[in-house]
Amino acid sequence: MVGEVVTKRLELLRDLLPKAARIDVLVDPISSTTTESTLRGVDAAAQTMGMQIRAFKASTIREIDAAFAAFVNERPDALFIGISPFLLDRRVQLAQLAARHALPAIYADREHAEVGGLMSYGASIGDAYRQLGVYAGRVLKGAKPADLPVVQSSKLELVINHSTARMLGLTLPPTLLSIADDVIE
Repeated sequence: MVGEVVTKRLELLRDLLPKAARIDVLVDPISSTTTESTLRGVDAAAQTMGMQIRAFKASTIREIDAAFAAFVNERPDALFIGISPFLLDRRVQLAQLAARHALPAIYADREHAEVGGLMSYGASIGDAYRQLGVYAGRVLKGAKPADLPVVQSSKLELVINHSTARMLGLTLPPTLLSIADDVIE
């Protein structure tokens, strides 16, 4: 599902920034499977949208700082932040650096938008916890975990931080606001 979600995230970024042509992507090389899927998906989607992509890898705080130094020098139209436990853990740093350098960014996890990131599109954590509860209930009723099917989150959510958009001088299109699952003021 990574490919479809990555494509949709890039489309949402384009909806917000229709003139965006240069997108820098930040991924974590430690999460190699997700990183490879993300980069393949972004490359394919960017080609169909006529965008140029430049990928950066960061698995340390210093590498994030170095990537942002490159972003500042090259001035992409927007940032596309990959998904990984490390990048989620560094969400405050990422949101602050993007805001400090006035770079619109889209993230995979709502937690990024909650700490000041511009917007996120990805799996609903609430839905994932609900599914976890269903699984736990089935195990407690006697089902063998090995017999249960593997499922992934079926609910995706778009979260927009309206305050960050205003700070960046962006006007949120009504169409984007109408499909948002949550708008943070």
